[in-house]
Amino acid sequence: MKALHFGAGNIGRGFIGLLLSESGYDVVFSDVNETVIRALQERGSYEVKIADESEQRIPVNNVSAIDGRNAAVVAKEVASADLITTAVGVTTLKHIAPGIAAGIKLRMEFGGPKLHIIACENAIGASTQLKEHVMKLLSVQEQETAATLIAFPDSAVDRIVPMQHHQDPLEVTVEPFYEWVIDRQQMFNDAHEISGVHYVDDLIPYIERKLFTVNTGHCSTAYAGYRKGYSTILEAVKDEEVINLVYGALQETGSMLVEAYGFKEEEHEEYIRKIMNRFRNPYLSDEIVRVGRSPIRKLSPEDRLVRPALKAWEQGGVTEHLARVMALALKFDYSEDLEAVKLQELIAEKGVRQAFADISGLDLSHELTQSVIDAYKK
Repeated sequence: MKALHFGAGNIGRGFIGLLLSESGYDVVFSDVNETVIRALQERGSYEVKIADESEQRIPVNNVSAIDGRNAAVVAKEVASADLITTAVGVTTLKHIAPGIAAGIKLRMEFGGPKLHIIACENAIGASTQLKEHVMKLLSVQEQETAATLIAFPDSAVDRIVPMQHHQDPLEVTVEPFYEWVIDRQQMFNDAHEISGVHYVDDLIPYIERKLFTVNTGHCSTAYAGYRKGYSTILEAVKDEEVINLVYGALQETGSMLVEAYGFKEEEHEEYIRKIMNRFRNPYLSDEIVRVGRSPIRKLSPEDRLVRPALKAWEQGGVTEHLARVMALALKFDYSEDLEAVKLQELIAEKGVRQAFADISGLDLSHELTQSVIDAYKK
């Protein structure tokens, strides 16, 4: 079996590629980083290091790579793959769609078997978004045929893979914990199951639980830590004031999730504590500026701060800590992050209330907007 994976970065190699390999797939990575492509082609293997006291190294064999800029090669690999996955960032999905569409056309020409394409991104409905990008590039007749052969099941992925710097371009360190959940309802019945994946009939609760606990908690730690001058997440979580803010924000998202999806309160509380302990892993030292980057995206209507805060507010819940985190996100002014620079320019040009309203999609007079502005001024 062959899996084509778009994105040979740390998440691609350290998480998705590893699980695919353990499930019996030969993995072909598609990327644009020439150094990584060449190393994968020359070696055909790499190791994944687990960030705990064991420092276990897991070999990943039978891998190769192609240049994602070579449209003909990408299309050929898509046409012959048994499974396709991505870990490129949700904003990059539209850029890989043409190669996938061309490959699907080739696949239909020679009558290839059914195929699953799974986008493993930090976004709700990422595979569905990729499907929309791909289908726009097919004719109506091709779309009808593709619908019987190609499925795009949505998924939720969770594994902390920190920023890391190694002499070896293929070396990658990941935390021990991982979770990969796939929507079974969007799959063909005879699908080969991936080892370590949890298949569910309703994915949305799992996606939102992960996004509004792991991602909300991680960026909350980053923005609070940045304001206090810390460099790493590990430094920030040693600060009681930071921890209290993050825990408070996760209590607010947690109450919303319990109310919305029926999670058991005590089980979700345990989930929160497990996530916060992951941030304290002494073998991981993620950079605050990496976790906090792209504040405009993180403050957008469907992302990890505004969406849970608005849903909590609609339930009549508390949003005090989430408002404070959003205010801290507005203060994120790291000069080497393009979105942070643009955010500060918007605030200078329009004022903080208008800038926040434009980014978040909330009305200027919304109660949440007012709470964020009050916290910003403090």
